[in-house]
Amino acid sequence: MSMNGAESLVHTLLACGVDTCFANPGTSEMHFVAALDRVPGMRCVLGLFEGVVTGAADGYARMAGRPAATLLHCGPGLANGLANLHNGRRATTMMVNCVGDQATYHRPLDAPLTADTEGWAPGVSGWVRTASRAGEVGADAAAAVQAAFTSPGTIATLILPSDTCWNPGGVPGKWLPVPPAPLVAPHVVQEIACLLRRGEPSMLLLATDALRAGPLADAQRIAVATGAKLWAPTANRRIERGAGRHPIDCIPYGVESAVRALAGIRHVVLVGAAKPPVGFFAYPDKPGLMAPADAVVHVLARPEHDLPAALAEELGAPAVPPPPRTARAEPARGTISAESFARSLTALLPEHAIIADE
Repeated sequence: MSMNGAESLVHTLLACGVDTCFANPGTSEMHFVAALDRVPGMRCVLGLFEGVVTGAADGYARMAGRPAATLLHCGPGLANGLANLHNGRRATTMMVNCVGDQATYHRPLDAPLTADTEGWAPGVSGWVRTASRAGEVGADAAAAVQAAFTSPGTIATLILPSDTCWNPGGVPGKWLPVPPAPLVAPHVVQEIACLLRRGEPSMLLLATDALRAGPLADAQRIAVATGAKLWAPTANRRIERGAGRHPIDCIPYGVESAVRALAGIRHVVLVGAAKPPVGFFAYPDKPGLMAPADAVVHVLARPEHDLPAALAEELGAPAVPPPPRTARAEPARGTISAESFARSLTALLPEHAIIADE
């Protein structure tokens, strides 16, 4: 079947499990838009600003556990979406950005929307490539999806000069296997278990996939068995919480509150976290690290690791049931206050509600 580069892009994304695209297309992306009409299966959602497009794709991936695509108009369109791409990069979000660009032979003419797209993209992407020919677009797209899926998840940006999309000769790319998440070495599990058995004031800093319900249950076993405290960073990709699940507190945003919360901690164990907790900003005469200055940082698992339930097993920690469900509260009545608002919100939230904690 004869197809152009844009059609091979759509076929490849669908074959690789990407069936939703948040788009703010312009002239250089019209070939992709036309391909969406000719190739069934892709759900395209229009956003009227690129920051909405990238923010929607970020939220989609956090909840769906798989990437969406974005369609952005040239380098300036990518630039308009940078803020939410920054958030997605910090959250190790899976995303495939398709960014239009000047035709390869038109770029040297320095048209008004010519930009340093290749220079802007790496700051918010873990993978960047510019397609050079229509026949390579499909393979490039398959590599972008593979990169996006690779643990712990990343933003892949594929830059598409318009002639690589309209020229014939497109070849659909094939699904590329995703490397498995690296395992934590057994000796690391044993060393952390020995550390926690000593009973010194310790905390587990849980992030990324460690904040899913299963790992949270394992962490609660460890906390009960050793006395270690459990904390999540102030901002997170996703926390599975609510009735019937094990709770976890986030480190307070304010420096003074965070320092008080972590006072006395001697050991910080990273579980799916990239670094120990730091303040959002510097303030005169206040610390940048929220844990005590003499606390020792230990790495159990980096964000890219397969999170080990093995630590709970190594400690012989028994299962800990989650807090029992209580009867749903009735909405509050009378004067509006923070407490009455919170009570009413809690009473009216449906099961499996998604809360954007901003």
